[in-house]
Amino acid sequence: MSAVYENLLRHVVWPAYEGVLRRRDTPRHMRDYEREQWLSPERLEALQMDRLRSLLDWCWHEVPYYRRRWTEIGMRPGDIRSMADFATLPVLTKADVRHHADELKASSLKDTLGYKATGGSTGEPLRFGFTRESNDRRVAVMWRGYGWAGSRMGRRTLFLWGGAVGSPSTAHRIKDRIYNAVFARKLLDSFHMSEANLASYAEAIDAYKPEVLVGYVGPLVRLAEWLLATGRRIARPASIIGAAEALHPFQREIIERAFGAPAFNTYGCREFMLIASECEHRDGLHVNADHLVVETLVDGHPVTHGSGEVAITDLFNRGMPFIRYVNGDMATHATRRCPCGRGLPMLASVDGRKLDAIRTPAGHVLPGEFFPHMLKDVPGLQRFQLVQRRLDRLDLSIVRGDGFDDASLAYIRHEVGKVIGDSAELHCHFVDDIPLTRSGKLRVTVSELAS
Repeated sequence: MSAVYENLLRHVVWPAYEGVLRRRDTPRHMRDYEREQWLSPERLEALQMDRLRSLLDWCWHEVPYYRRRWTEIGMRPGDIRSMADFATLPVLTKADVRHHADELKASSLKDTLGYKATGGSTGEPLRFGFTRESNDRRVAVMWRGYGWAGSRMGRRTLFLWGGAVGSPSTAHRIKDRIYNAVFARKLLDSFHMSEANLASYAEAIDAYKPEVLVGYVGPLVRLAEWLLATGRRIARPASIIGAAEALHPFQREIIERAFGAPAFNTYGCREFMLIASECEHRDGLHVNADHLVVETLVDGHPVTHGSGEVAITDLFNRGMPFIRYVNGDMATHATRRCPCGRGLPMLASVDGRKLDAIRTPAGHVLPGEFFPHMLKDVPGLQRFQLVQRRLDRLDLSIVRGDGFDDASLAYIRHEVGKVIGDSAELHCHFVDDIPLTRSGKLRVTVSELAS
């Protein structure tokens, strides 16, 4: 019966509502993106370049900021004939967006834009504009990427997600209730999660029996640890999708053991929604290259090996285009093809926030992924958070479990010492809990140094 409903919703009800009643092109975009993912890498590269050239030409004629910046460096859109040429354009920073917001809007579209804001994890929220077409396309790309993990439209799904902020109106609450019922969705507010109420979250999931569980990685891990510690079993979903933050290998293992289902990694940010996601092979994330250009940079230059700073170009948001926008994340490109047959390029990993790289007086720069990788095999280590507040000091908070002993602590000190030597002191603190951030995430590596 569920398969019948899924087909009815996707092929009849939703296209009629979205395409006819609301006059949105999301259903058409979904069909296009479904087809494009199977193009060869060469054809996808050509498609991406065609879309990029069209965007650059638009920006030259419509967006004052880019016309001014490119004129300053003696560049015109016709000069961009390859990705190597494209890499000579300046990057766009969050400071640029804040200081030149009006100048970044297309002259003919500036009065038609919708607006969103980032969560401001660095303390400074960012407001940006978007067109209706770009939003429709982002929704279509999201359905494609989540679909690789089994999250089909109409399939019973539970979101362990951040709840609404403020006091939504009665009409808004009714609208959400109808939407969630039609799409077979349920939301559990992860912002209220605490050690004292984890049982209630387990009971709610067990009662709903979702086929797909989507959640922030931090709350998923916290609930998984509680399930394992208490021996509690709940209804097993078909798949689990980690979102909003990087899913480290040690976290994936905990989630899969607790819920008895495969966990899928995704990568996105507020400015673009879904950037990349795992397919059924779960060995790297497919980049939505027919929708975005995703580069990794070292010292401003694109790299194809090793971790680099992420720079993203949205090929379809012509209202307030972001071209080579550095969002503060680090990632590593994959050098292999996926056996699934999709032509989309891949990221081997998302390595955390650039600002959360760990630095020492001796010049070491450790990516945020280092500590999760090093600590994943420490017996009895239930949860941790590495915080750097001074260049010469690292503070590691540890939630201990059975099996954590003096040898565990000695191993941690030895492995850290192998990398940073005596250039910084490591201070270990045993704590009962590590709180989530205000946005419901668990940051495992945090740098509070000035960038």
